[in-house]
Amino acid sequence: MRGRRGHGTGKHGVAQHETRRRGKIRKVLHEYKEGSLRSGSKHGKPVKSRKQAIAIALSEARRREKG
Repeated sequence: MRGRRGHGTGKHGVAQHETRRRGKIRKVLHEYKEGSLRSGSKHGKPVKSRKQAIAIALSEARRREKG
């Protein structure tokens, strides 16, 4: 349930993993805006599409969450 103490909820009833996920998404989109976000690895082609940048951000956030 939302907002119950001791069940992984943060300051505003948002789960802590959601807060971490938002931070990861923000970081990846910042890389995209700077032009430093690359597909695949450090040596891949630069990402030009905002949709692709969002897909990468969500994928990385999900991967980080699983451990």
